[in-house]
Amino acid sequence: MKKIILCLASCVCLLSAQAQQTRKAVFIIVDGIPADVIEKQPTPNLDKIAGKNGYMRAYVGGERGGYSQTPTISAVGYNSLLTGTWVNKHNVWDNDIKAQNYNYWSIFRYFKAQYPTKQTAIFSTWLDNRTKLVGDNLAQTNFLKIDHHVDGLELDTARFPHDKQSWYIHRIDSTVVKAASEYLAEKAPDLTWVYLEYSDDMGHRHGDSQQMYGAVKMVDEQVGAIWNAIQSRAAKNKEDWMIVITTDHGRDSVSGHHHGGQSNRERGTWIVTNQQQLNAYAKHNTPGIVDIMPSIAEFMKIKIPAENLREVDGISLLGKVSVAKPTAALNNEQLDITWDAIDKTGDVKIYVSTTNNFKEGGKDTYKLMKTVQAATQKATVDVKDMKSGYYKIVLEGKYNTVNRWVIVK
Repeated sequence: MKKIILCLASCVCLLSAQAQQTRKAVFIIVDGIPADVIEKQPTPNLDKIAGKNGYMRAYVGGERGGYSQTPTISAVGYNSLLTGTWVNKHNVWDNDIKAQNYNYWSIFRYFKAQYPTKQTAIFSTWLDNRTKLVGDNLAQTNFLKIDHHVDGLELDTARFPHDKQSWYIHRIDSTVVKAASEYLAEKAPDLTWVYLEYSDDMGHRHGDSQQMYGAVKMVDEQVGAIWNAIQSRAAKNKEDWMIVITTDHGRDSVSGHHHGGQSNRERGTWIVTNQQQLNAYAKHNTPGIVDIMPSIAEFMKIKIPAENLREVDGISLLGKVSVAKPTAALNNEQLDITWDAIDKTGDVKIYVSTTNNFKEGGKDTYKLMKTVQAATQKATVDVKDMKSGYYKIVLEGKYNTVNRWVIVK
């Protein structure tokens, strides 16, 4: 009996210790490495992080041929990760970032809104990631402030003179990684983004080549340095760290020099994470880059406001999920709606709006049209009294919310 009591006490203490751990998250974007390349090259550090789950094949580019089709371009991909939305919402169509719609919040804004005293950091080889995409200290982001950053080194031509082979970009990447590793180990910010560029430069210059493969080896070593810093930190403190590594786009299938289109290889990416308890959605579907933001939110216990949640295109790879892969079509003044029931328990509430005020910073009027069991995986909604040029449809399940638009041609 004493042994049983001691065992129970030990289990309770272990669970209590785990519950008290402070959660922290790091996501890393390594630019322009297609899935087939990363899978063929030796990547011992990424393999350690991935564990039994290995590389998850993923995609960028939104729905090919649909309203959310998204260019497979760098800044476009970064912002799809940051906001959990495709380009039809966040409005970053290329690397110029001319008219970003900040009404679609980044993970950093959600995080700071809920945890204003917790710390954020960005380590980036490209200044625009912080100043434009995240919108550091801009009125449009309600003066969101990143607490610590190391970026803009591409502008320091005295320290990093530009050469024709882009070796200076590798040197900047190395500086960024060193700064990130040291700061993570010493200060442990709660939410961190690390961005590395050299692999994309090698793709543009040399295509599918030994130079590109060499860049992948460098990436693996750099990610390994960050991972070692996190592990060392976690071992000495009551901290539970999530790390996610991904890329922003693939490359063309002809030479590997280009990207931007909708070919399978340009859309084909990958995700690596140390989180081993992936949900059924992650295990049985190909995740999109938009799924990373809600996954971090799930891990960090960030509650996304309901009106924002109705706009998020991603689905968490962690925790319970009710519905995924919604479809909708307008036929004879009826919306024919389907979904995949990842968890068949509970109901799905179907809401419809004919406004898109959210785009301009306002609120949409949603009408609850029908409630059906999740397991039915389909419903028909009569909209003859809601004639419109488009319909915004929200499916609210027991554990998550997904959305779909119907644009009337």
